[in-house]
Amino acid sequence: MMPTVIETTNGIKITVQTKYENAHSRPAQAYYVFSYGISIENTSDKTVQLMRRHWFIFDSVGGWNEVEGEGVVSQQPTLYPGEEYQYESFCPLISDMGKMFGNYLMKNIEDGSTFEVRIPLFELFVPHRFN
Repeated sequence: MMPTVIETTNGIKITVQTKYENAHSRPAQAYYVFSYGISIENTSDKTVQLMRRHWFIFDSVGGWNEVEGEGVVSQQPTLYPGEEYQYESFCPLISDMGKMFGNYLMKNIEDGSTFEVRIPLFELFVPHRFN
């Protein structure tokens, strides 16, 4: 496991834990798989819904890539005050090192307004890279 990163924006706490997936990677073919688990915790007093995600992904060989779309893992979860939503996903890279960050577009259910929540920058690297 790599270090956990945490950031709170507008009362929404994002926690990210990443892992190199050796069993799914094929270094000889320049294919490295990293999984990440994200916890989205509503520490505000408002009910919110996650509408969209926007990722910025950096591969040390492939450069920058952007991914944008509705929800996360085909879900647009609603979080009441104090609730938490967790999901896991993955990111393949062509190098053994990269990083990701982004944002979620959230909707305040009570008044319909939207706001962005930052997903903190987290690093992706093969553990033996720094041994």
